[in-house]
This record gives sequence, C-alpha cells and structure tokens, in this order.
Amino acid sequence: MTDSSDSSHMRFPLPGTPSSSWDAYAARLQALWHHPKMKVVTAFWLFGLINNVLYVIILSAAQDLVGTVPKGVVLLADVVPSFFTKLIAPYFIHHVPYRTRVFIFCGLSAIGMFLVALTPPETSVAVKMVGVVLASLSSGGGELSFLGLTHFYGPVSLAGWGSGTGAAGLVGAGLYVAMTEWWRFSVRSSLLFSAMLPVIMLVSFFVVLPQGPMTKGATGNAGYGAVLGDDAADEEEESSATAALLNPQRALAAANRSSELSNLKTNLKRAKSLMIPYMLPLLLVYVAEYTINQGVAPTLLFPLADSPFAEFREFYPFYGFLYQLGVFISRSSISFIRIHRLYLPSFLQIGNLILLTLHAMFFFIPSVYIVFVIIFWEGLLGGAVYVNCFAEIMENVPEEEREFSLSATTVSDSAGICIAGIVGIVMETGLCNYQVAHGRDWCKQIKVQHG
Repeated sequence: MTDSSDSSHMRFPLPGTPSSSWDAYAARLQALWHHPKMKVVTAFWLFGLINNVLYVIILSAAQDLVGTVPKGVVLLADVVPSFFTKLIAPYFIHHVPYRTRVFIFCGLSAIGMFLVALTPPETSVAVKMVGVVLASLSSGGGELSFLGLTHFYGPVSLAGWGSGTGAAGLVGAGLYVAMTEWWRFSVRSSLLFSAMLPVIMLVSFFVVLPQGPMTKGATGNAGYGAVLGDDAADEEEESSATAALLNPQRALAAANRSSELSNLKTNLKRAKSLMIPYMLPLLLVYVAEYTINQGVAPTLLFPLADSPFAEFREFYPFYGFLYQLGVFISRSSISFIRIHRLYLPSFLQIGNLILLTLHAMFFFIPSVYIVFVIIFWEGLLGGAVYVNCFAEIMENVPEEEREFSLSATTVSDSAGICIAGIVGIVMETGLCNYQVAHGRDWCKQIKVQHG
C-alpha cells in the first residue's frame, strides 16, 4: 500500500479526482516552464521560428510579388545575400557579441519587410527585391549565429532550433495562405503584419533565454580557440619574446595579427574537413528540393475541375504549405528518430526532382492528390537531412571546433538554394513553354493578386 501511495504522488491527478484541480495542473505546468532546459528549448524554438518565417513568407508570396517573372528571381534575392553572409561571416562574426547581433538581425528583417510591403505594385520589381535582400542578410546571419550558440546550450537547444525552423515553414506558408485566401487580406496587409514578427526574437533572447551558459562560455573567448602546431608555437613564442624586448607595443600588435591569421588558417582547414561528411549531403538535398519548389512546382497544374482550387494561382502556395508541413515534422523528430547516413535521403530527394520534372513534361500522374503526397514527402526528406546534419556535428566534432563547425556548415543550404534558384529560373520558363506547346496553357492563365 505504501508503494502505491508514494507512486501516486509522482503522477498528474486523474480527471474527476479531488486533487485534479486546475490549480494543481497550473502549478505543475509552471514548474515545468521554470525548468532551465524548457526555457532553452522555448527560446531556440522561437529563434528558429522568427529567423526563418519571413524567408518562407517571401517565397510563398513570390507569385504575387513578381507576377509572371520567374519565381527563381525572388529565390535568388532571398538567398544569395544569406549565402555570402554564411560564407564569410563565420571567420569574423565571433568578434560581435550575440546581443548586438540580435538587434541588427531584427532591424534588418523589419526594414526589409516594410520595404517589400509598402512598395506600390506598379513600381519596379527591383525595389521590392532590395527589401528581400535585407531580410536575407538577417536570416543568414541569424542562422549561423544561433546554430553557433547551440554549442553553449547543448543538444536540447538544437532540438528546439530544428523544430522552430520547421515550424517557420509551416507557419509562414500556412499563414500566408490563410491571410490571402481564407481571410481575404491583401498582400500588402499580410506583409505589413509579417514585418512585426522580429520583435518576438528580441523577447525570446533577452527574456526567455537563460544568459548564464552564453556568458560563461564567451568569457575570455575572443575567437574559436585555434590551436597552433608545436613547431609554429615554438617559433612564434621565440619571435614574440625577442620583439617584446625591443618594442612592446609593436610586438603586441604583431601578436594580434599573427593570432588572427593563425585562426583563419585553422578554420579554413576545419571547413575543408566538413565538406564530404556534412556539407555535401546538405548541399545536394537543398539543390533538389528548391529546384522542385521554385522551378517545377509552379508548373504542376491540373484542370481546376479536378482540383480543390478555384484559381490556378492557388496551387503554388498550397504546395509550399505541404512542403513546409513535412519539413516541420521531420525537423521536430530529432529527439526520436536519428539518421546517420545523410546521403540516402539526399539521393531520394534527387529522385523526387526527376519524377516531378517528368510529370510536368508528360502529365502522367493521374491526380493532384498524389502530387500533394510527393510534395509532403519532399519536405520530410529535406527537414531530416538538415537537422540530422547538425546533430551529427554536435556528436562527432571535437568540442573546441564545434561552434565554428556548426556556423560554417550553414553555407551549404544557402549554396544549394542559390544553385537551385538559377536552375529554377530556366526550368520554370522551359517547362511552362513546353506545356503550352503541347496544349496545356494553364501556367499562362495564372492571375496574380496585387494590393
């Protein structure tokens, strides 16, 4: 009887029992919220959500932003600045405190979205793309920074970040469909609402995230902790000692320059070692899925009578929603399902690209609902490679190299999207023209929503 009584106090009270009051549940939920790991997961979930949600909204609105211009133009403006940020910033951004970075990222995001939203429809597309570029710079810097920050908070932070980035796709695509299709908001109103979302990132960083691990980890660490070889260390020590006797100030400046150069060389070697096991599979899966999303999906049209849509323009945002739903589910599964062979889902994604391209040309898939399933599967594969890639780095890369490795590997997804954007511009135009030449002019009947 004693054991049974003791164990009963460890569980939530059953509904209908005297102890099952709302106060009891509230007390337990409050205790769970105040657990340090729950705050970390919540903060990183919000980081992933807000950092990526504007990117997704912009891609979902691509058809309304540029009309008949290939959607790959929006993709390139949305990802090329992010790519160069991820390519260059890991080698110097450690000099900028995380708190300062967050303010910069939020400001760039908000200004970019306001510029996109407030640009009149009759104005050149190039003006809108300037706003997209600003949002892209924020997204790229945010991704490499927050993934680097997971080094200080452990695997739970990566789980939160992965799930949040997946939710960003779902929320972004779903919210845009809901606002423009279901609630009949104008495109401008939808984008203006989106411009307010970066405020959530500030709250999550300064209010929700425990500051202790970050402050402790950053104390006295001006770089990534590059380690010199024995010979180089001996030579530098001897040279520095001699110079210090002759001119202490010049010796200090020379030592700083030498240290920075040494760190750069070490990090370049680290980046090279990340290429085959981590960067390449991430690159391949992103090339395949974003070629589908931007080059093939706009041409995956069916007769309206055989679809759940009233207009041809409704296919593209819904494909985006299904893709992001798959991404969210797979990126949220890291705590339950691990994939160690990253190349397998990457090659399966290439198979999806081939299949859907052939259908766009020869129209052999009998129902749009089958295409829905394939697009959802595409999202599952893409999200799985992303989150498992960074999980593998956290498990296999030495601790002193981990912060840099997590940040540097982010360049692969942006590089893949850049390649896909260029390929997608050619593919969308070519596939549409091919369909028109063979009696299917649905891609020319898309009516763009303005305002």
